[in-house]
Amino acid sequence: MEAQAASPSEGGASPRALPHLLGIEPLGIAEIQALLDTAAAFHRHAPEKLLAGCRILLLFYEASTRTRTSFEVAARRLGAETVSITAASSSIEKGESLLDTVYTLRAMAIDGIVMRHADSGAPALVARHVDVPVVNAGDGMHEHPTQALLDAFTILRHKGRIAGLKVAIIGDILHSRVARSNLWLLSRFGADVRLCGPPSLLPRAFASFAPGVSVTYRLEEALEGADVVMVLRIQMERMREAFFPSEAEYVQLYSVTADRLRQARPDAIVMHPGPMIRGVEIGAEVADSPQSVIREQVENGVLIRMAVLARLVGGRIAWP
Repeated sequence: MEAQAASPSEGGASPRALPHLLGIEPLGIAEIQALLDTAAAFHRHAPEKLLAGCRILLLFYEASTRTRTSFEVAARRLGAETVSITAASSSIEKGESLLDTVYTLRAMAIDGIVMRHADSGAPALVARHVDVPVVNAGDGMHEHPTQALLDAFTILRHKGRIAGLKVAIIGDILHSRVARSNLWLLSRFGADVRLCGPPSLLPRAFASFAPGVSVTYRLEEALEGADVVMVLRIQMERMREAFFPSEAEYVQLYSVTADRLRQARPDAIVMHPGPMIRGVEIGAEVADSPQSVIREQVENGVLIRMAVLARLVGGRIAWP
């Protein structure tokens, strides 16, 4: 039996059809649960020809390995064709505008768009100008909804619930769209979320981001009794100034090592959205430990992205 998320009072409502997936923040409990349930159903059996004849555009203005490949595998498992476009290999390099690029590609019988962009809100802009579903695969420092969904799915498979769990999210919170999407989702399902990182990468205002969220600058406090430890990548490419004195100091204060992980519960799971910087954000002995579910996150990402594409692009199908 697949683990189910906690059911808050509105959880029993029927999910509305999603025209797009632009973030976790606008979604209700029922809509999130429906995506998790569909991924669980696909774990048991995925209809291979569900999206046969459909063409999915993968439009990535930022570099990506895991997310782009995961969406490509997900689409093909459902029988869809994919068209992959990157900024470096298209007319984007020649100065073509975002909307002109999308209009051109939409004219080629595209049935759905998966989009990553460095600017927050870019997928929402595209969604307002096209008549096909748009999936946000990460936009600036805004959101990364499918990462939060696959993280929740992974937690559920190990813990059977989200409500009441102590989840420590550690690292570069300020620049992390993964952190923002997870904050919305995990707090909405009743988790106790602890944010931890250097003060320059974790403004105190994040404590009021959502109910059940707290901020600490001490790693030991964040890890104490944690059920889930989620380590984030330091996003140097988004930093235009020094946010901490040195890499060595970051390692000394915030690297999740085997010794520090002992502060968490013995059955705590360790997560990371990737790519990892071993020896800086996370010790190799932790990343490769029995508590690590990092590789499983990658596997679950395909299931979640299959569920997203199936519900948005194949929205006329009766769902489990």
